[in-house]
Amino acid sequence: MSIAWVFPGQGSQVVGMGRDLIAASPAARQIFATADETLDFNLSGLCFCGPEADLTATANAQPALLTTSMALLAAMTELLGDRLEQPIAVAGHSLGEYSALVAGGALDFKTALQLVRRRGELMAAAHEGSMAAVIGLDAAILEQICQEVSAALQNDHSHGTVVIANYNAPDQLVISGSVMAVEHASMLAKSHSAKRVIPLKVSAAFHSPLMIEAAEGMAQAIAHATVRNLSVPLIANVTAEPLYDADDVRREIVAQVVAPVRWIASVQRMVDLGVETFIEIGPGKVLTGLIRRIAPTARLINVATFEDVRALTAMQPV
Repeated sequence: MSIAWVFPGQGSQVVGMGRDLIAASPAARQIFATADETLDFNLSGLCFCGPEADLTATANAQPALLTTSMALLAAMTELLGDRLEQPIAVAGHSLGEYSALVAGGALDFKTALQLVRRRGELMAAAHEGSMAAVIGLDAAILEQICQEVSAALQNDHSHGTVVIANYNAPDQLVISGSVMAVEHASMLAKSHSAKRVIPLKVSAAFHSPLMIEAAEGMAQAIAHATVRNLSVPLIANVTAEPLYDADDVRREIVAQVVAPVRWIASVQRMVDLGVETFIEIGPGKVLTGLIRRIAPTARLINVATFEDVRALTAMQPV
């Protein structure tokens, strides 16, 4: 069956992630050692033992999740060798796109680590705005609400921006923008019969125009990085279309900081390309839950622990 590898983003981190890989997989152990050496601090210890507050900090969570996902992939490759069935596409949710770029051959692990560390620092430095999850409201209605709120507050630049930041699933959207605009849009969403509106514990308005300074910082960072053409197409967050070319990857890395994550369309595009099985590689099961609501007939596999890696041996062709 045609396979896609998908990689989770920030929010999936958990203290203890990757710890079981160290004794079981030399290849995974080397990934964590490389991360510690490249970033010049004990990232592996933070993943394995916390504290949770430090692991959750944006500048740490982003390289920690990339490292854990890559350690799991390294363990898969080590254990299965030639029996590991290769994907026909890769994708990642927001930060997870960097893991997908490593898996697809566009970035080496060290380069990706340095980029996500910088991305995390830039995003952590942005203190303006807020976000909220909107459950059970049609995207077209929420888009109209965001447009109306932004237009009503357009004369006050500090208060006048709200957009949909994440199209996660048909019944789960996330809005992002200035605090006042998000509050107004949240109230309107409730009045239009949204099942729930949940303020998110974030420090800034991610994936919105308010992140323009972070995007500019990433443009500088990627300008000095080595990027290769992809050996496996990346389904891009920004367009939900396949990317192959290194220059397109550079543009995606910058644009995705301010643009919405079009996860619904990305999953649908992979299905259109013939993907029947999605393997989520990384901590948690967030993407598996979202994909189940977007493509209910797809086969879904989680690889979050070494036992999950071992379980793949029974699924791969001999």
